[in-house]
Amino acid sequence: MEVSARIVELPLATPFTISRGTQTIARNVVVELSHDGVAGMGAAAPSSFYGESAEHVMATVPRLAECLGDDPFAIEAVFDRMNRSIRLNPAAKAAVDMAMWDLAGKLSGLPVHRMLGLSGLALPRTSFTIGIDDPGAMAQRAAEAAKRFSVLKVKLGSADDLEIVKAIRRCTGATIRVDANAAWTAKEAVTLAAQIAPLGVELLEQPVPPWDLDGLKFVRERAAVPVVADESAVTWEDVPRLAGVVDGINIKLMKCGGITGALRMIRAARACGLKIMLGCMVETSISIAAAAQIAGLVDWADLDGNLLLSHDPWKGVCVRDGGELVLADAPGLGVSPAE
Repeated sequence: MEVSARIVELPLATPFTISRGTQTIARNVVVELSHDGVAGMGAAAPSSFYGESAEHVMATVPRLAECLGDDPFAIEAVFDRMNRSIRLNPAAKAAVDMAMWDLAGKLSGLPVHRMLGLSGLALPRTSFTIGIDDPGAMAQRAAEAAKRFSVLKVKLGSADDLEIVKAIRRCTGATIRVDANAAWTAKEAVTLAAQIAPLGVELLEQPVPPWDLDGLKFVRERAAVPVVADESAVTWEDVPRLAGVVDGINIKLMKCGGITGALRMIRAARACGLKIMLGCMVETSISIAAAAQIAGLVDWADLDGNLLLSHDPWKGVCVRDGGELVLADAPGLGVSPAE
């Protein structure tokens, strides 16, 4: 298999702020695998929080290419070889892994979700994310988003957290999920959870730093809303120690190395009795479509990263009113260039 990679610069429609900072451009890396004249595509959305940049991905892909071999259907074996070769760099692995799934689907003439036997499963509606701003601006953005999405993910981690949730609830009856991106202490999280629970908040995502599992458990035992781990749940190896600590985990292809890693996390989470969110970074429709192939296996979806871009060069999953995800019926990931 032949491999190529290139960096794409993706301006966001509006600046996107979470507790760790503000993003105006997403730098993704598009990877292409070719075999017998057929090309499979994948994309990495690296995060500095996990020690990756677009340049890291570009430097890593040639090493991962050495793990491919000649069989485009040996996806599990390639995934294991990549992890033995390089311990970290999950976004780079994710790009190669999803390109292999895309290639295998195209060679088979089947969408990936059909290859996996997942056709016919109901997909959870995706949320739409509201980045941190002043309460009035966030409420206005939420009201506009609620015209199309029935579920909103609200980023918190500022001095106005309670007022933000109140302001958004005043302007919309949409389901609200809140995500602090590890901004609080355990005691702060419990206090705020008690204040926002009466406002109809569905869940609280990553309230405390990722290494603070005792803090997560403290919050879960006292919070009036379910607690979901994101930054604490990176790979399938993290899942068993989160059992009894949180109510659910947020799986992202960019954290766990792609579709193959996500499937392993899903199996581990179900074995541990945990609920599952399928999330994303700010990324193109290539990787959003890859995640959506397995969305029928999870409880919650947060697959809106491509919707935060001012222009997505590709199209894949269709999002209907209410946040309904509709998979393409084309082979592989079902992605094509945007018109």
